[in-house]
Amino acid sequence: MAAPGNDLQWVSTFLEAQAAEAGAARNTLLAYGRDLKDVATWLLHRKLGFSDASRDNIEAYLISCDAEGLSRATRARRLSAIRQLYHFAFEEGWRVDNPAIQIKGPGRDKRLPKTLEVIEVDRLLDAARQTGRKPADRLRNTCLMELLYATGMRVSELMSLPVAAARGNPNMLLVQGKGGKERMVPLSPPARDALRVWLQSWEDEDHARQLKGLQGSKFLFPSRGKEGHLTRHWFYSLIKELAVTGGVDPQKVNPPTLRHAFATHLLANGADLRAIQALLGHADIATTEIYTHVLDARLSELVLEHHPLSRGGESIAERDKDKP
Repeated sequence: MAAPGNDLQWVSTFLEAQAAEAGAARNTLLAYGRDLKDVATWLLHRKLGFSDASRDNIEAYLISCDAEGLSRATRARRLSAIRQLYHFAFEEGWRVDNPAIQIKGPGRDKRLPKTLEVIEVDRLLDAARQTGRKPADRLRNTCLMELLYATGMRVSELMSLPVAAARGNPNMLLVQGKGGKERMVPLSPPARDALRVWLQSWEDEDHARQLKGLQGSKFLFPSRGKEGHLTRHWFYSLIKELAVTGGVDPQKVNPPTLRHAFATHLLANGADLRAIQALLGHADIATTEIYTHVLDARLSELVLEHHPLSRGGESIAERDKDKP
């Protein structure tokens, strides 16, 4: 197959294949597109393109990204996108080599994910019950937070949840994750109650819309935006508001926080790591194992805060010697 005539056609053909053959999620495709267009622009300024770029050129691009101050995670992601593009180009016969295959990536920052204490989650849930201009808004916000904490879903998975998945007072929800992979997640009693109440409100509002001649929604959390459902950016604003209302440090709270709390709290209460992997939809157990490090770090912190021998090296006998 002849190679496309320009770099933008390389990118668009690659993205179409990723969507059709690999079932890549929309956010993944958008990230690939942004990264590869940045590479194409850099090459164009040097009178180069994907068809004739060498390993030295790709390494020079990554060095320029470092010089711009881009994080290691961003540089690793861009190298991954370049590798994927050239892997596809090799299979299609556009190139006889993959100039990026032997380039060593910068790695990722080894930072543990932020999580929350159980009492902080309770405060966020309480805040959701009182946040919203209308009663329906408060029911929706409560349902969102209860479902996230009960299931460990990604925010994007919850935002795009079809209303059909919630009907019938289910004990479990069918979730479509990354790459179109499906998994079942169980619901806690509070999450089932919140879902049932919100679904009744949803049906009342949907019926009112149809009476006005408007089209009904297929999403559990609909909006009038072009996607038809609430977005991750909308949820970011909501959870920051809930943190302020609930007295939780907003710096600790972001869209994935409840997912991390879900996993860490399950692990702390004895859940099997493989079970947590299945619930989170992780393809690799190594991704799930990060939560063991989060738990270890938290336990160490508790010891340092509360163990009597960790308080400035003072022993129990020394502290008690002056007591009557």
